[in-house]
Amino acid sequence: MMQTPLLIGPMMEHAEQFFARKEVISQTHDKLRRLTYAEIGQRTRRLMSALSQLGVQKGDRVGTLAWNHHRHLEIYFAAPGMGAVLHTINIRLTPEHIIYIINHAEDQILFIDEDILPLIEKVQDKLQTVKAFVVMTDKDELPESNLAPLHSYETLLQTGDPEQPFKTDIDENDPAGMCYTSATTGKPKGVVYSHRGIVLHSYTLGLADTAAISESDVSMPVVPQFHVNAWGTPFACTWFGSTQVMPGPRFTPKRLAQFIERFKVTITAGVPTIWLGVLRELEQGEYDTSSLRAVLCGGSAAPRGLIQAFEQKLGVPFAHAYGATETTPLVTYSRLKSYQQDLSAEGKLDERAKQGALVPGLEMKVIGDDGEVAWNGEEMGELLLRGPWIASEYYEDDRSSSAFHDGWFHTGDVVTVDVEGNIQIIDRTKDLIKSGGEWISSVEIENAFMAHEAVFEASVVAMPDAEWQERPVACVVLHEGYHTEKDELLEFIRPQFAKWWMPDDVLFFDEIPKTSVGKFLKRELRERVKEHYKV
Repeated sequence: MMQTPLLIGPMMEHAEQFFARKEVISQTHDKLRRLTYAEIGQRTRRLMSALSQLGVQKGDRVGTLAWNHHRHLEIYFAAPGMGAVLHTINIRLTPEHIIYIINHAEDQILFIDEDILPLIEKVQDKLQTVKAFVVMTDKDELPESNLAPLHSYETLLQTGDPEQPFKTDIDENDPAGMCYTSATTGKPKGVVYSHRGIVLHSYTLGLADTAAISESDVSMPVVPQFHVNAWGTPFACTWFGSTQVMPGPRFTPKRLAQFIERFKVTITAGVPTIWLGVLRELEQGEYDTSSLRAVLCGGSAAPRGLIQAFEQKLGVPFAHAYGATETTPLVTYSRLKSYQQDLSAEGKLDERAKQGALVPGLEMKVIGDDGEVAWNGEEMGELLLRGPWIASEYYEDDRSSSAFHDGWFHTGDVVTVDVEGNIQIIDRTKDLIKSGGEWISSVEIENAFMAHEAVFEASVVAMPDAEWQERPVACVVLHEGYHTEKDELLEFIRPQFAKWWMPDDVLFFDEIPKTSVGKFLKRELRERVKEHYKV
């Protein structure tokens, strides 16, 4: 067989050649733009040329702080298409973590949406490797900013060659993208994606028994493009010629519902929190959702009531999936098998509530205290994964050895596997809290509380939340003879964390339960907190 490399550039070339008239519908801050793949391809080529003029070379990291829109999509292909590395940065992290991520990745250029400029302006003196900033705006003039040198995205494109070729002298195992995931302790951890991994992952999104993305689809990725490449959908949809609807900055459930109706969206993807909000909007308004063939949900487990409402009230198929930053991300997809179609409505819901079966191309095993667990839906163990789009290490990070060893990625997720091979997430070994699809490190919040002079011990646990799935609650033991109030402690840690990291409550305890080796016994602590709230 011919040895032809699997590269990202040819994915855009395919869209240009075979789907030139198909559209990307993009909501920016001020406009709704409609561009064909022919136009997107030309703009991507111009961007590659302009980046070369700015001095970007093979292997250089190109950072983005941006929402879901056509310009972000163009960077998705321009950076790896010229041999550089796309680095999508989570704008919801704290300034401290954003500084660390940019410096650790050694970003050379930052592409920034106009409304995110103030965030970078405050920290630019701490950025060690950034040589230029590019603002993405609909305005003709540059916004006032102390960032320098600052370029306008659209002006920059005009300096580029519309026929700039995609590089072909790239090894398919070369880095194409990178993203950072929250750590249980310390700073975020970087994951690097290869060209080969992204291409193979894109193939998988097109399989009939996964998302089945195809040319006939109208895809609306609601999951942010800075969150594991919007679950890979921009790459797959471009390659397969799907119409893409990019909902833009600071969207609302109303905008999403309107876009579903207006553009006849067929498939959309996001975390449960998003779909809870959209469900309320759909129930309150009169929207035509008949075009939808699938709502893809991941990031955290969806409540049974949410699945039931979409499928039984609205008649919209709701698909559970599972993955992680380290897995590009698709690992499992929940789909009823042919012989399960006759199950009762309750039986189908039971299956839908699981995270699904492993997608083709990957391997898994689930390890309990006594080795691999039985596939009986009851025995629990940690999920281990390997495959061509699973990371093999964290980027330049000594913590790699704890998650990657013996040829497997140890996910830290505790699961059961039923007789059909469907996994169900039971718990997380690292006690991370997942709120609205985003990770929150309980350990970092605990350390912040314990820096207060009145605090002897602090442990943070997750509590179920109807809207966000999980929210942090802090459990505090004070030093003998000290007194403080909840509001004082929250104000003490507030400067250190993003708003959504802040605990919803602080409970005071005489002692925190511990294991035999002195670690916080969070399982018991969660039960005590549930008793307090009568959950």
